[in-house]
Amino acid sequence: MLHLIFQSPIDIAILERIDSGDDVVFLENSVLRILKNGCLSDTLMQFLKQNGLYVLVDDIAVRGIAADELVNGIEVIDYSELVGLTVKNPVIQSWS
Repeated sequence: MLHLIFQSPIDIAILERIDSGDDVVFLENSVLRILKNGCLSDTLMQFLKQNGLYVLVDDIAVRGIAADELVNGIEVIDYSELVGLTVKNPVIQSWS
């Protein structure tokens, strides 16, 4: 399953609904919550052991966030790679 997270702040209840093997893309203002020094950094590090975590390059660029400010292991992708994730995951859940 592919989870598209738009919500900021990110509700822990959303993260609890992500299963092992699911892919997660952080979009819009949710990217503000995936920084290394953020309160979710430890939780996101645990998710990275079993899940693919992604962020759109345009969403971090617009907010002045550099890739090295993100939790290590979160992959920065472009729109074509997002399309690839939607093809890979026929079930998509949006959280806004």
